[in-house]
Amino acid sequence: MLSKEIQNKVQNLWDRLWAGGLSNPITAIEQISYLLFMKRLEVFKPEVEEKYKWSHYKNFEDNKLTNHAKNIVFQFIKNELSNDGEPFAQAMSDAVFQIDNPSLLKDSMNFIDSIYQNIDEEIQHNNQYFHDIQGDVYEHLLKHTAEAGKNGQFRTSRHIIHTMAELLDPGIDGRVCDLASGTGGFLVGAYQYLISKYSDNREPDDDGLLKGTDGNKLTDEQKKTLAEDIFYGFDIDPTMVRIGVMNLMMHGISKPHITRLDSLSVNYEAWEAERLSIKIDVINKDSLQNNEFQGQFKYILANPPFTGKIDSPGVSENLDRIYPPKFEDEAERKRKKQTVQSELLFLERMVYMLEDGGTAAVIVPEGVLFNSGKAYKQVREILMTDCDLNGVISLPSGVFQPYTGVKTSILLFTKRGWKNGSDQSQDHDIWFYGMESDGYTLDTNRKRLKESPLPEVINAWKNRVIEKQDDRKLTHFNIPFDEIKENGFELNFNLYKEFVYIPQSFESSESLLKKITDLEIEINQGLEGLGAY
Repeated sequence: MLSKEIQNKVQNLWDRLWAGGLSNPITAIEQISYLLFMKRLEVFKPEVEEKYKWSHYKNFEDNKLTNHAKNIVFQFIKNELSNDGEPFAQAMSDAVFQIDNPSLLKDSMNFIDSIYQNIDEEIQHNNQYFHDIQGDVYEHLLKHTAEAGKNGQFRTSRHIIHTMAELLDPGIDGRVCDLASGTGGFLVGAYQYLISKYSDNREPDDDGLLKGTDGNKLTDEQKKTLAEDIFYGFDIDPTMVRIGVMNLMMHGISKPHITRLDSLSVNYEAWEAERLSIKIDVINKDSLQNNEFQGQFKYILANPPFTGKIDSPGVSENLDRIYPPKFEDEAERKRKKQTVQSELLFLERMVYMLEDGGTAAVIVPEGVLFNSGKAYKQVREILMTDCDLNGVISLPSGVFQPYTGVKTSILLFTKRGWKNGSDQSQDHDIWFYGMESDGYTLDTNRKRLKESPLPEVINAWKNRVIEKQDDRKLTHFNIPFDEIKENGFELNFNLYKEFVYIPQSFESSESLLKKITDLEIEINQGLEGLGAY
């Protein structure tokens, strides 16, 4: 939790940028990210030349400061440093430094220096870890970008991310991926969960979730692996890539792997081939099947954008189980035009990306669970034939306010040796949970409530096999696969929930009328008494 003093300075920095003309919050956070990297450059690269160090040029005056920051330091990061494999620098190929006003630049740098001074004080006085406070500062900065997203892009609340990380329970035995990573919140949440998981001292946070900060159970080698080779993300927006990389670095992940590409496109297969040094001249269905390299991730944690229908020749040929076939020419494609919802394609892509035995926790719009369309049914069937669908958690409406009122659910599934499709249905029940509250009001204000229901969800999930709850009157219960198959693979919680009608007793109208009459007599007597004075 950030001190009030740091929060106020972050707010002052935002206000100064706004007054200086950077009124778009995404542009502002991007420019702040550049300054933060410039500030920390001599820490990331201690061997860097003196002229590139913040401590060297921060006291330059007016135009000299602006020119040095923009044309020397910034260009060094974009060009020379990117060639050294520095993740943030590599993401800056098309970045533009927009703070041209010397006064604005000087004030912004002073605010950042002052914030870091407070961070140092917090470490000394409160025995906190540097990356915990630094990461909290960046997350606090990101809160200012909380506006309705474009094309279904919006930030998932921190407590929902942390709950999903608890449910997924990743380890350090494999890579964690978010295939539409945005600001990197899910990857940060997975990292924080892993640090907590391997810490002896853990305490409940404001949402009742256990948190640890030292990761003292991890060896030095494991800590290095965690910081350099665990977290992977993909996003098509170059600004989001830069923000996501900076977010992970601010939390202590020194080498985040966030790549700018459309994970639904053939470019993802090209990325896989390059990563594994597989030479493929032409990426198509035949060449991909000849190189069985799908399954790069042990864990997937995501809330992919609900961007509507996709009709693009760039969609990967590996997504042909629900996506319409490719046509011989453009005229035929237009004549037989078909489209598929993006969330369905993302779900099939996740099955492809998971290694055998890998697990995923993903948020989907409620329509995915019950829509009777052919593609929807196919995806639900894939989740229970190629995979084991372990759980469906229905989230309350309003969880994603103020962005959207769309009702959503969390799906939890495990991949079972997928080789171009399988007809082997899962042999265990699917666990359902209906969340009535996430601990916050479900309006646009999203104020914290006194109760913390999230630990109850996690405990019920962890005990689901032991309890084997079949009472459908409760908030959670198990449903046999055969029953779900008979229902067209529908996964809507309300379809299986047994609602109990509780009769209400009301006072008779005669009694209510008598009470109203008696009240009127009492009021009139009171008025007469006042008139006597």
